[in-house]
Amino acid sequence: MLQTFLDPLGSRILGALDQAGDFAVLSGRTFRAVFRRPFDGENLMRQFLAVGVNSVPVVVLTSLAVSAVFAVQLAFGFKQFQAEGLASQVEGLAVVRELAPVITGLMLAGRVGSAMAAELGTMQVTEQIDALECLATDPIHYLFVPRLLAAALMVPLLTGLSIYVGYWGGYLLLVGAEGQSAVVYQSEFYKLLAFKDVRIALTKALVFGLIIALVGCWRGYRTRGGAEGVGNAPTSSVVTSSLWILIADFFLTKLLLV
Repeated sequence: MLQTFLDPLGSRILGALDQAGDFAVLSGRTFRAVFRRPFDGENLMRQFLAVGVNSVPVVVLTSLAVSAVFAVQLAFGFKQFQAEGLASQVEGLAVVRELAPVITGLMLAGRVGSAMAAELGTMQVTEQIDALECLATDPIHYLFVPRLLAAALMVPLLTGLSIYVGYWGGYLLLVGAEGQSAVVYQSEFYKLLAFKDVRIALTKALVFGLIIALVGCWRGYRTRGGAEGVGNAPTSSVVTSSLWILIADFFLTKLLLV
């Protein structure tokens, strides 16, 4: 009876360790390949477009909606204590430190990470990656590096955009709906903020971008099983990336706020 329970558990643990080791090896190869020549600028520009420019509408709409909803909850909560002015301060702190980087990271994990996994997964099952190797082209350098660099640069930029949009999301609710003074909102929004908070947000965004690109490329590169495998790769990428973004957010918050 005990063996029946332990055998599947041991297999799962060994499988998880094997996947973790494989991910670590591919990640190390990717970081080393960043500094290798030749450098494919055209491919990098395509990834900037796919990761950054095409994600702007999603980031704007999501940030506006989430910041507005958060402002509603804050206004309702602080109104119970006749402390409506504090809503703007907490809104600013929450948007910059947490909402902007985390929401941006999660949305890009769904949009960009899944696309990377599906694209590389399709290339894997149709043997296009094997063809690259036959042409003496390192697939890690050709496929992983442009996506990693694009995500590392564009996710922090999109997080900055999310912070700006989050400011106006709170403005629409607290000033437009709750009747707070626009001057008071502007001064209170930035009252608790410092340059350190922006640095924390951008550092988180950089780490989230690396997670999204590495997990998406890894899941796509290791796709097996034809069409079914290609269908599973984006789902697995989104779940894994989202989970690690939330875990990384906790540890980064503890480390960077010290």
